[in-house]
Amino acid sequence: MDRYAVVGNPVAHSKSPQIHAAFARQTGQALGYERVLAPLDGFAATVAAFRAEGGRGMNVTVPFKLEAFALAERRSARAQAAGAVNTLAFDSEGIFGDNTDGAGLVRDLTHNLGCPLAGRRILLLGAGGAARGAVLPLLAERPAALTIANRTAAKALALADAFRAEAGTAALDGCGFPELAGRSFDVVVNATAASLADAAPALPPGLYAPGALAYDMMYGRGETPFLAAARADGAERRADGLGMLVEQAAESFLLWRGVRPDTAPVLAELRRDLAAR
Repeated sequence: MDRYAVVGNPVAHSKSPQIHAAFARQTGQALGYERVLAPLDGFAATVAAFRAEGGRGMNVTVPFKLEAFALAERRSARAQAAGAVNTLAFDSEGIFGDNTDGAGLVRDLTHNLGCPLAGRRILLLGAGGAARGAVLPLLAERPAALTIANRTAAKALALADAFRAEAGTAALDGCGFPELAGRSFDVVVNATAASLADAAPALPPGLYAPGALAYDMMYGRGETPFLAAARADGAERRADGLGMLVEQAAESFLLWRGVRPDTAPVLAELRRDLAAR
């Protein structure tokens, strides 16, 4: 049986084994999927050991995505653009690295939530790794504008400059949070880590255009602080990142197995599990 795993530190909380087991049942694929805890100073050795034991691929979670990028001998264009790798595939040519996070975000927005991005004004909050992985997939949807905003404006400006050549017809800019005052957007994506700290980014009011969608990459049993703040600010539609989690996993599964699973029943199963906690 082909073996796959998610590697991270911590990793006990990961839902990836449940997700990939559901994908395997649905598609008739014979595979095993497990959690692997890597020491903070032993990522490369952990990957090498898993591969030597016959492992076919690994999902990579915090804090190892940058190390996975360095470890990969070949990388996809989206991994190269993101500067981080969350999916490793092992074959006769070595280690291939991909980044499925941004693609998972876009598919959740467009497919699951029915929110087309072409011609829309998008605000991306944050300028770290999560935001960087989302920029190229968002630009590929041909929005009217993509604004990257961060608590430290210089980081947002640098991230926007890094993707200037890929912007196409989209207006691409970066700024600090205060500079958002007086502007409104159709889609606002929170890629900051604020929700992990049970907080919301300090944003000016009035960011949400009529019918706008507020999206938090984080998820939990209830409303995240960002989504609560968005509701108070008038965001008519709100969604957390559970769909992104399932969709990025489906992208990994497609890379490994050559078949795309149906994500809807798996997402529904996870929602039921969260509600039952």
